[in-house]
Amino acid sequence: MTEPVLLANVVRSDFVEGHHRGSVVVTDPDGTVDWAVGVVDQPMFPRSSNKPMQALGMLRRGLPLTDELLALAGASHSGEQFHLDGVRKILAEAGLEESALRTPVAYPLDDDTRDAWVRGGHGKERIVMNCSGKHAAMLLTSKLNGWSLEDYRSPDHPLQKEIRTAIEDTAGEQVSHVAVDGCGAPIFALTLAGLARSFGRFAGAAADTPEGRIADAFRAYPEYASGSTRDEAELMRAVNGLFCKAGAEGVYAVGLADGTGIALKLEDGTPRARKVVMAATLQRLGITNETIANHLHFDLTGGDAVVGAVRPHAPTFA
Repeated sequence: MTEPVLLANVVRSDFVEGHHRGSVVVTDPDGTVDWAVGVVDQPMFPRSSNKPMQALGMLRRGLPLTDELLALAGASHSGEQFHLDGVRKILAEAGLEESALRTPVAYPLDDDTRDAWVRGGHGKERIVMNCSGKHAAMLLTSKLNGWSLEDYRSPDHPLQKEIRTAIEDTAGEQVSHVAVDGCGAPIFALTLAGLARSFGRFAGAAADTPEGRIADAFRAYPEYASGSTRDEAELMRAVNGLFCKAGAEGVYAVGLADGTGIALKLEDGTPRARKVVMAATLQRLGITNETIANHLHFDLTGGDAVVGAVRPHAPTFA
């Protein structure tokens, strides 16, 4: 049986103290696998990398959002003030208050934003949870279609059935398992190859299609799709036509303008090696610039100095 492979090394003071293993796949514009290492044909949970497909299911049922609010509907946002303002706008469109959200209470995802939030006297709230943009859009879609609002997170709800269909359509495969994601909404299992295929289709879609609208919203407003200081936003700003979304448990997916798809998963679920492995994969495809070069390492500190880094395992990407 194929197993996860060595993707990155943890090097401290010139000593390799650990490794990150996982799987990576690149799909061609026609959806076929071009290159892969590790396990790419077995079910996995894309976690928040599913969000653009979830937004597609909502657009198909009349979600009227555009531009930055459409990006926010597919975001794992940092909890910055402009994110919260956007969530409130989506809720207002539905005539709803923040209390309608069924996200768990949380602090902002971004460390600095969280610290400022706490200094301002705030505790955990539903609106600052990173999935609140998606949940607000789910409520708006349900309201427009006359569906119940209290149980919009149920896998049997009409909204979630529409989302499941959108996920299967773009991935080109059937969902194999359904579970509960961290935000309480359903999460649908795909293969890693299916996730890459979906992102390639979004990124290569015409601007006037629902998939193209979502990809363009992410590319035009990357800070709404993630956060002002996030590596996802940096990558979308740095590579023309690139569309991306990360997820929990070390998942990361990218679509390129020509329809190429990329997806990776770190076996240990760590976020620190995620951007490193994606940068190495992009470089392997001949795509490089200053941002990608900076993403090729995750610095490790000792005292007040940088003493090492998480770096790609070069033989894997040769």
